[in-house]
Amino acid sequence: MQRQQDPSTNDWTFTMGHRELIVHRRYEVLSIMNDFMIGIWFVIGSICFFYDDTIQTIGVWLFLIGSIQLLIRPTIRLHRYIYFKQLPDTDHDA
Repeated sequence: MQRQQDPSTNDWTFTMGHRELIVHRRYEVLSIMNDFMIGIWFVIGSICFFYDDTIQTIGVWLFLIGSIQLLIRPTIRLHRYIYFKQLPDTDHDA
């Protein structure tokens, strides 16, 4: 895997075989990754609350659903900035 940086766009490009992983707006991508981590911590924290009363369990389920929704938003945003691009086939195995 090779990493390159385009000076005109500040994009990171990782070449893996015949594909490239392109990362646009790296600081926004880092912010999105931070949102993911927040969601993960809330999910883990929510699971920790499962060990008590019935009413608390209902609240925990709602908290868990909200935490999962926190993960959905950065997933959609991250998909816009990171994608695979197909590279032309340079192997001419006849």
